[in-house]
Amino acid sequence: MRPSIRIFTWTTIILFSIFYFGFLKEAPSTHELNRAEASTEIVEKENKAYEVNGPLTITVILERLYLDGEVSEEIVEETIWSMEDFWAQYEDWQLVHQDEEQIVFQQQIDDISPLLKSNGYFGITDDGILTIYEGKPKESTKVIQSFFQIDVKKLESHQHTRLKEGIRVSSKDHYEDIIETFKTLSATPTTNTLKD
Repeated sequence: MRPSIRIFTWTTIILFSIFYFGFLKEAPSTHELNRAEASTEIVEKENKAYEVNGPLTITVILERLYLDGEVSEEIVEETIWSMEDFWAQYEDWQLVHQDEEQIVFQQQIDDISPLLKSNGYFGITDDGILTIYEGKPKESTKVIQSFFQIDVKKLESHQHTRLKEGIRVSSKDHYEDIIETFKTLSATPTTNTLKD
């Protein structure tokens, strides 16, 4: 083989190798492509658009609203790779606020709060208002929820005594039964006032 053909052949092989291996080194992997796709998703809520560049870390506040008016709050730090997956994760929640740093979701819980279950007592105020206290009425001044005024004259003596001592709230059904029982003895049209 002539030297000029040999040089041409080797040069071609070397150039091909540089191009081939250089291309492989710079070609993005499938994982990198998926990550790049996730980083360019656009979030559109409340007529605002936020461009997500890479994983987005955001504070998520989960508010649970219970029948007795109590609100529990859970704060979670979320790293978002896919907005579609993120919204799917919270599809049972109602969005109430969103900005670049945090998102607030709310959920109505068809139950009484853990606070009420652990330490809630029905009682009656000196004015005759059916009230739920945190702790026994004689020992606590913290009101969880107030309802309606009871016509004390209609109360049987044992009912009045039980309310003064405190009737322990044990479940949602018990909570609703107590309210219905004393609603028939209300002195005014029934209203349900939650604590501030």
